[in-house]
Amino acid sequence: MKPVVVFVLGGPGAGKGTQCARIVEKYGYTHLSAGDLLRDERKRPGSQYGELIENYIKEGEIVPVEITISLLKRAMDQTMAANSQKNKFLIDGFPRNEDNLQGWTKTMDGKADVSFVLFFDCDNEICIGRCLERGKSSGRSDDNRESLEKRIHTYLQSTKPIIDLYERMGKVRKVDASKSVDEVFEKVVQIFDKEG
Repeated sequence: MKPVVVFVLGGPGAGKGTQCARIVEKYGYTHLSAGDLLRDERKRPGSQYGELIENYIKEGEIVPVEITISLLKRAMDQTMAANSQKNKFLIDGFPRNEDNLQGWTKTMDGKADVSFVLFFDCDNEICIGRCLERGKSSGRSDDNRESLEKRIHTYLQSTKPIIDLYERMGKVRKVDASKSVDEVFEKVVQIFDKEG
């Protein structure tokens, strides 16, 4: 069985992680966060990529695509090896730029099916506010105003064109993410009930 993938995109603080957790609970998807996989790999003793990943994350830049895809592919393979019924994946925070998309196409074409892109559209100031609030308890080195402004700049410059590209293919399902968690999830449920 091939993995069936939904790409989950939106600015930092748009609520991707929060909504993904709810989708997992209701629809049985496996949630893979590109950022979490990179952060975990960075901490893994003896990782060949650890220091490299750390430097990219600190600068608010995008980690080379080969690293991210190898981590995503490994996570999908492990999940499906453990349970062959678990072939539906939410990939959160990926593809983040043209390079990511080309890397995915080159490596995963024919090996995984992308159903659609779930796009959480949210005002930048709301996103920054949410991340600063999260930063008080998350312990994430990139939840500070300086890193956030870099991350939002990177997102607008690099990720927004990817969303526009999928939009032209008719594959984007857009949600207003500035609303409350419950209101946003209501809209998400409508999308997943319709898409299967």
